[in-house]
Amino acid sequence: MATEELTQLERDAVADRRRSLTTRTRGVVYGVALGLFVVAVVLAAFRVGEKAGRLSDWQALALGVTQGVSELLPISSSGHLILVPWLADWRYLADHPDYNKTFDVALHLGTLVAVVAYFWSDVVRYVSAFFAFAKRRAIRTNDERLAVAIAIATIPAAIVGAVGESAIEDRLGQPWQIAIFLSFFAVLLWVADRRPQQETVNELGLKRAVAIGVSQILALMPGVSRSGITITTGRFSNLTRDAAARFSFLLLIPIVFGAVVYKGLKHVVLNPLPAGSTGPFVVGTIAAAAVGLVAIDALLGYVRRHDYTPFVVYRLVVAAFIVVVILSGWRGASF
Repeated sequence: MATEELTQLERDAVADRRRSLTTRTRGVVYGVALGLFVVAVVLAAFRVGEKAGRLSDWQALALGVTQGVSELLPISSSGHLILVPWLADWRYLADHPDYNKTFDVALHLGTLVAVVAYFWSDVVRYVSAFFAFAKRRAIRTNDERLAVAIAIATIPAAIVGAVGESAIEDRLGQPWQIAIFLSFFAVLLWVADRRPQQETVNELGLKRAVAIGVSQILALMPGVSRSGITITTGRFSNLTRDAAARFSFLLLIPIVFGAVVYKGLKHVVLNPLPAGSTGPFVVGTIAAAAVGLVAIDALLGYVRRHDYTPFVVYRLVVAAFIVVVILSGWRGASF
């Protein structure tokens, strides 16, 4: 009896230490996020590096916040980055598509930094596992299987994104189309979230892991949401809500890293930035990273105890709002 009591006390002590560590870690995360956000606000307040007639620092700040929230929550970053300027009637990005693509690189860099920083230990573990697999050419551990699945799953989405992203966004990036995609994939997420929670990330088989990664291709259509479709596919695969979110974030790293490198070379290195770009780019990137850190922690904390219904409702409300705005004549159906 005494031994059993001691064992339970030891377990409680371990649990308390873990909770304490989690609390300290969360404090660091939110402290860093707050510090970065203050820096972004100060830069915007002093209009550092901006030029009249171009994208302003304040607009970049708003779009950075939008990116940080919507890239990491299942609500579509590409859709929101179109809807915010559409509603605010900010015409500069729409009228300068090359600048828009370059600014998009900066925003994605911000969320990439947030995800890598938050999951740094996981990143190191899975990268090490991938190199261990590459050296032996055989999968021996769950980490190696997951690392290989992420690598394989990234390839189709990366190819389609590099070849057809611009064409897809030009054809399917209008507000009325975004409303349709927000609604349809909201319902799909709700249906998937009714599935049982049976498996963790380490229990996910190679084929299903690859299928989840490949589903990212659909996210090239604004309004679908990269995190939304991968979480949806993960829940259809009976992953727990927490596991589906974590795997979605892990999948984000290679695909967004590849996009940042590819677009950075194409739209930044090979094409010099116009005057007045530095301020908005820096402000947008910092704001996206700051808000992204909070969004990751908030989502993971929420889905450990709740389902994805609030995000489903939000998507449907936004879709309905778009329809109302168009029918009222406040904004046109196209942007």
